[in-house]
Amino acid sequence: MRLKRKTKTDAGIPTSSLPDIIFMLLIFFMVVTVLREFQGLKLILPEAKKIAKLEGQKHISHIWATAEGTISIDDMIIDIGKVRTIMYEKILGDPQLTVSLKADRQTEMDIITDIHQELREANALKLNYSAKPRE
Repeated sequence: MRLKRKTKTDAGIPTSSLPDIIFMLLIFFMVVTVLREFQGLKLILPEAKKIAKLEGQKHISHIWATAEGTISIDDMIIDIGKVRTIMYEKILGDPQLTVSLKADRQTEMDIITDIHQELREANALKLNYSAKPRE
């Protein structure tokens, strides 16, 4: 005759203290983790060391870009979409044309990049950046 056991042994892992252990690990990692503040990319912006005037003002077209996004070609305020057509017509009229790009210090790089793309499409590849000398 076989006897039955009255107490059964449970082979499971006790999970009653598991949340305590998880919270202690979480607090531990929060305390020992060092968060560094993102400092951005280090850029060295160009400055003019020497200014030389371009020979002859005959083959130069000036483009001005302001911090507000206003673009002017030879004292005509235009939209960014018209840069390509105006410069293409100027290049057809004068193949030796050099574009002189002048921008405010606070001008966003998006505006300058858009002007570059439009000049590439217009095949105006001779580009001169105008700057103030260091003081």
